[in-house]
Amino acid sequence: MMIERFEDLEVWQLSRKLVKDVYELTSGNKFQNDFNLCRHMQKTAVSIMSNIAEGFERQSKKEFIRFLYTAKGSCGELRSQLYVAFDLTYIEENGFNEIFSLTELISKSIAGFIKYLRKF
Repeated sequence: MMIERFEDLEVWQLSRKLVKDVYELTSGNKFQNDFNLCRHMQKTAVSIMSNIAEGFERQSKKEFIRFLYTAKGSCGELRSQLYVAFDLTYIEENGFNEIFSLTELISKSIAGFIKYLRKF
């Protein structure tokens, strides 16, 4: 499959799923009293997806790699926020594990993509 748009990138598609999952997770009752953490987690998830798209649209390999690093950093930030939500019992272990695993997959995919782009 030829990649013509950022929507064709598997890592962007995974990030889109992550955004949906984070919004669903943070819509629970326990987040109602912690608007700041809820909003920050949502913004961080959107940042991953958005940086992949913006970097692609720059049409420069160097710029794209820079934005991919930013997206990868946001993956780490979201994982850290997940620990906060879990430790405060805002989310159950299964919800934590599901999104944590997805952020790890996205982070590894981004790292592999960066490695590929640097090669060519």
